[in-house]
Amino acid sequence: MKILYLGAGFVGTCSAAVSANSGHETIVYDVDERKIKMLSSGDRDVIETCLYEKGLGDLLVRSINFISFTNDYGKVENFLNECDAVFMCLPTPEIGETGESDLSFYFSAAEKLAQSLAVRNGGAQEKYITIINKSTVPIGMTEKTRALFDKTGVKNYGVVSNPEFLVGGKAVEGAIKPDRVVVGASNARDFEIMRQVYQRFSDAPEVKYIEAAPPEAEASKLLANFYLFAKLAICFDVIGRACEAYPGMQFENLRRILTSDKRIGSWGFYNSLYAGGSCLIKDARSLSHQLQTVGKSADLIDEVYTANRRQLELFLSRFENEANGNWAGKKIALIGLSFKRDTNDTRNSPAIDISRFLLEKQVGEIRLCDPAASTDFKRLFPESKQFVYFAHEFEAAKDADIIIVATDWPQFRGLADSIITELKHKPLIMDGRRILQHRYNDLQKAGFDIIAVGSPFIKGKK
Repeated sequence: MKILYLGAGFVGTCSAAVSANSGHETIVYDVDERKIKMLSSGDRDVIETCLYEKGLGDLLVRSINFISFTNDYGKVENFLNECDAVFMCLPTPEIGETGESDLSFYFSAAEKLAQSLAVRNGGAQEKYITIINKSTVPIGMTEKTRALFDKTGVKNYGVVSNPEFLVGGKAVEGAIKPDRVVVGASNARDFEIMRQVYQRFSDAPEVKYIEAAPPEAEASKLLANFYLFAKLAICFDVIGRACEAYPGMQFENLRRILTSDKRIGSWGFYNSLYAGGSCLIKDARSLSHQLQTVGKSADLIDEVYTANRRQLELFLSRFENEANGNWAGKKIALIGLSFKRDTNDTRNSPAIDISRFLLEKQVGEIRLCDPAASTDFKRLFPESKQFVYFAHEFEAAKDADIIIVATDWPQFRGLADSIITELKHKPLIMDGRRILQHRYNDLQKAGFDIIAVGSPFIKGKK
């Protein structure tokens, strides 16, 4: 098939790469010339500098004969004459902290697309085309998109909801081997086209290929992300807090006990300083806003959001409240800048709020390190006398007064070995991911004080 993707972000690029790998002729359009140049370079390292997702660079290189990237809209208009399907992969960020989605990017792209569709095939619009909402949009957007297209004079088309359930850091794996594909359509023709688009999945016994009404598909992404967000908040705010309150309880042992109950399950059962990323927070707040707009209660959704904010605030406050510390003038090593491992995505990264908090506390120097996200983080916090970036976590940590671990990159597990053997001074360790949990006893014996999510204050033995 001939498939167009509008938007070369995390969702659009990963989804398009899998379409190309499936043998579809795929074009990806974006207005960002730098991004287009890097993604179309054919160089894995350049691609991963732009968008770090495990396997993405290799997949794009392997599929280079089936995919092209462009910021030339003229090529898009020519492609539309023979195009079978268009995926809308536009950002829909939250407006401030209102919960309302900013749909300006979506509608701008939709209006431009509608104008082009209305004149395709010399205005005859002979070829049927399916427009697919991949963006996370409010419930009812399928019908709003249809109304916009009808008003513009577009004919011989359908609009489908096809939410993405990709996980940051595992997006390519999730796109190649999804656990489910959800398609919301209003007619048999669109369902049939979507089965062709997803032929490698629609007949696969290990994939749940689910056909639904458009509002059901639109709601499924929002509801799924809220449910996952709530599980994380319960783990942080109840189970982790209990472990912090009572000595002699180890979080990892409680996890083994509780997850042995099949009704509870194991997903999300880890402790952290914050649940970040582009989806869970935004989608939960969007769901809250939409429910309140139609007069329904959203109290539980709002409390989950509050619990997540509270988790980071309580973690940072423990330095003053439990270690009797003073942030002013301290050198802080901030280890991990992406919101989670295996991605360079810094959206809603705890490191952002931590950096702002440290500035307010008038620390002396912030020493930063991340295997993939430093380039993006520098756009928010440029290198300066106060913000110093390092290539390796130990280099950032070795002269610090306080070490804050904010991301769960696996290589950070080895940090304990380095600081035990190499450091003569004893910086406070604030482990926001329990990534050093396997060495807490050794660190304590070596004289290090530790503040860790899911543990009471650990006083080093002097």
